[in-house]
Amino acid sequence: MSSALTGLFPHPIVQAPMAGGVSVPRLAAAVCEAGGLGFLAAGYKTADGMYQEIKQLRSLTSRPFGVNLFMPHPEYPGAGTGSTGAAGAAPSNAAAVGVYAHQLAGEAAWYETELGDPDSGRDDGYDAKLAVLLDNPVPVVSFHFGVPGTETLQALRRAGTLTLVTATSVDEARAVERAGADAVIVQGVEAGGHQGTHRDQPETDGTGIGLLSLLAQVREAVSLPLVAAGGIMRGSQIAAVLAAGASAAQLGTAFLATDESGAHALHKQALTNPLFVRTELTRAFSGRPARGLVNRFLREHGPYAPAAYPDVHHLTAPLRKAAAKAGDAQGMALWAGQGHRMAREMPAGRLVEVLAGELAAARTTLSDRPAQGGAL
Repeated sequence: MSSALTGLFPHPIVQAPMAGGVSVPRLAAAVCEAGGLGFLAAGYKTADGMYQEIKQLRSLTSRPFGVNLFMPHPEYPGAGTGSTGAAGAAPSNAAAVGVYAHQLAGEAAWYETELGDPDSGRDDGYDAKLAVLLDNPVPVVSFHFGVPGTETLQALRRAGTLTLVTATSVDEARAVERAGADAVIVQGVEAGGHQGTHRDQPETDGTGIGLLSLLAQVREAVSLPLVAAGGIMRGSQIAAVLAAGASAAQLGTAFLATDESGAHALHKQALTNPLFVRTELTRAFSGRPARGLVNRFLREHGPYAPAAYPDVHHLTAPLRKAAAKAGDAQGMALWAGQGHRMAREMPAGRLVEVLAGELAAARTTLSDRPAQGGAL
């Protein structure tokens, strides 16, 4: 990794920014203090809300940290019109969301709440948040759901901020390099939460690439430093991605279960609860592919959810909130990576130390192992 980025944190361990109240300042601070790179998630927050969390984090640690931004989403064809478009064309975004809202009416009645307004905004306050980060620079900023313009990346560089952008394919990684970011976050399909695809197309569902294969492909295609993300839960896995060409590993689900995580208690418990045996990519809760534990809501509504983010996210927000309040994990968005059963409940700082120890042990084992040949 570039010397500037390498010098930020002693251990090649990055705590993934998890939106929705998980990546709170106390979690990021604990990771930073233990020698990793902690992240705040600005997604779904106002610009002022993000700024207040940055101030709080700075009061908890003097070490470098990062802030993650969601790229704005363009309007879908026909959005807000309710029209079906030309003859034979697929229903518009608004029409598809309307159909989905009708399907969710029973959920709203069950949880005694109203569905949210799907037209509650598409840009997540991106410009206002970017202005805050340029006026009050932080060490690292990462981007999800697309690539910022070259001018934006250059402005952040002039402010002393290093930039990372998520990519889920070789083509996306090349776009990140062309734009001038400092590093690529290579996200495999194993990752929990939202896939950071740059263009959300329904026909690409289920065709994601596993982390190690994607990492090897991207390593041959771009010259930027790489941060590996997707299903990493142990230090031995960190050793594997470093050997495959990454400079650091980003872990989300592993930190979700820690003491400082802001995740709901039911969410933390579900990671290792035998009732939740697998994960699946779904649009059920947000309209964009995101990996979560398979529960009732996902099973019943996932097959019918339209490709409409953030419309569906806004629509289901009151349902998810009501389910959490009612203590019903079957109605919550239980984001988790494929390695969720390996989650460990402990303080976040202790987890960084354990991971670093496992990484060192794995490296020692590999270096001590003699080369072996012979037939398979």
